[in-house]
Amino acid sequence: MSTTQHAKGFRTRAYDALSLAIVFGLMWVCVKQAPGLHDDASLVSGLGFLLLAGTLTSELIEVLRVPHLTGYLVTGMVAGPHVLHLISHESVKRLEPVNTLTLALIALAGGCELRVDALREGLKSLAVAMVVQCALGLLVVGSVFMIAAPSMIPFAKDMPMAALFGVALLWGVLAISRSPSATLGVLSQTRAQGPLTTFTLGFVMSSDVVVVVLLAGAIGVARPLMDPGAVFSLEAFGVLGHEIIGSVAVGTTLGLILAVYLKLIGQQLLVVLIALGFGATEVLRYLHFDPVLAFLVAGFVVQNLSKQGDRFMHAIEGASGVVYVVFFASAGAHLDLPLLGALWPVALLLAGSRALVTFGAARLSSRIVNDPPRIRTWGWAPLISQAGLTLGLSAMIAREFPVFGESFRALAIATVALNEVAGPILFKLALDRTEESRGHAPALADSDGDDPETRAA
Repeated sequence: MSTTQHAKGFRTRAYDALSLAIVFGLMWVCVKQAPGLHDDASLVSGLGFLLLAGTLTSELIEVLRVPHLTGYLVTGMVAGPHVLHLISHESVKRLEPVNTLTLALIALAGGCELRVDALREGLKSLAVAMVVQCALGLLVVGSVFMIAAPSMIPFAKDMPMAALFGVALLWGVLAISRSPSATLGVLSQTRAQGPLTTFTLGFVMSSDVVVVVLLAGAIGVARPLMDPGAVFSLEAFGVLGHEIIGSVAVGTTLGLILAVYLKLIGQQLLVVLIALGFGATEVLRYLHFDPVLAFLVAGFVVQNLSKQGDRFMHAIEGASGVVYVVFFASAGAHLDLPLLGALWPVALLLAGSRALVTFGAARLSSRIVNDPPRIRTWGWAPLISQAGLTLGLSAMIAREFPVFGESFRALAIATVALNEVAGPILFKLALDRTEESRGHAPALADSDGDDPETRAA
């Protein structure tokens, strides 16, 4: 994406709208003519459709000053198996390898964005914000869950108080999780720079590790509350420590190897990134290490222990444009809209209470450390988004507690759907208001021919 945005007028928007209608029409005809098609042709057509339709939708909604990834999500929701049925469940499932590559690129880019100098300057602010957000999130959102359970949450209605407290603790941990993918998706579009951007990257990336550790502790506390025969065990912390230390060690080694490769060879970086995204991810999973943490550390090492950080970041940005579209469009298709329709009252209550706590905790922590005005005013907005990490944590809880796990996960999916749509819009708004975005979406009224750069071209 170019950092210079050309003005787009009504005529260009009309062409985009017509093209989008044609793309949807062609896909609808294909699905109707071959309704039983579920082979590679269906996968390829679905992939091409999501790329074209997602890109065109994001261009059209620019006038609303919302992030492009919102357009990708909307495309997936409308075309997915719950609305127009243009993309089947099977096709969405088969697109998951793209998600693996995207998460690897997101983690590498996130590590590259973390610079030691900026983190050192804002370390006190990040530490205080992390403590306040975690403490208030666990306490307030967990309390809201307990209050709502008897009347609004079917699977928790008849639970004893001790068991209900354990479930509320687990929900509180989910509430303090954030979305690195949505954060970097917005930043890849806006190319933002400034205090708010630096704070957001440091907080969101470090919160991954904090949330994983807290979840291990919450599971250890919740298990004996739900099963009187169970005892609190530190075994989970031992496994977690092995995973974290191993992931950091592998990530450091990988980062050093990448730095040497970039300096001595520096060719075929796209091939290297694809190999990392697919091959290295599978190896790390086989070794029971966290690929996201390992790639995050690798990007951090390349940026801060070598002079190849900017070059590596440029390569990642070049490779991530296409996969971001497919990643968020397939995420939109994955959203279970009927489930959201059934659970929307309690999902809205839990998402709303989480947003209010995030806002209040951000203002409180900023006042404690006397943050700059931008962070004091808008530091809460980037922390609303939730996506893959939260869903992964909910799946882990479902495996650990099979009695209520699937119902718990269903509620998490419905709540994440709201945060996944609203969060990126709020983050983009914050970047625009603080003038950290390097470009703003043109208004619909702008003339195609009035832009000097367009005429010069």
